[in-house]
Amino acid sequence: MFRTAICSIFLGAFTLSSGVMAISTPNQTDIAKGWVHSRLPHHSIKLTASTVDTSVIEESVFQQINDYRTSQGLPALTRNVAIDEQARTHSRNMANGTVAFGHSGFEQRIQSIGIPYSAAAENIAYNQGYSDPATQALQSWLNSPGHLAHIKGNYNLTGIGVGSNSQGKIYFTHIFLRTR
Repeated sequence: MFRTAICSIFLGAFTLSSGVMAISTPNQTDIAKGWVHSRLPHHSIKLTASTVDTSVIEESVFQQINDYRTSQGLPALTRNVAIDEQARTHSRNMANGTVAFGHSGFEQRIQSIGIPYSAAAENIAYNQGYSDPATQALQSWLNSPGHLAHIKGNYNLTGIGVGSNSQGKIYFTHIFLRTR
């Protein structure tokens, strides 16, 4: 009997800076591509739908994002519990089908955090079938101009939330905030 692994990833990016959306330029991915292949860890985490430890995945995303930022001469982001909660709730809601995959409610999530900010952005993704879903999500974000712009952006706080469902889909929400 052969078992076929189905691997897929879907992405989304949204930026809010004084109420205006920002779009990055495509050539930013060239730098990231070299970093992805040379810097990301080459390890696997065996996952099944029933054994997903979302807190481990969240921490892995956070560490890898800061590793990338510092490798580019950018300051590390500080993780914030209130931002984590908003990101985690959104990922769980996407995973259980309460909301569609997307950025719906982004402004409300940011306002609910209760931190005065001058800019905010959000990257989302979901994937399925990968042995290291955190690294897969990060690789996809680094290879996408809009997502890369958020990762390299002038932000100082961040929150990461992961949710999963019984089909083995793992949803990621990464919120970036620049405080006033």
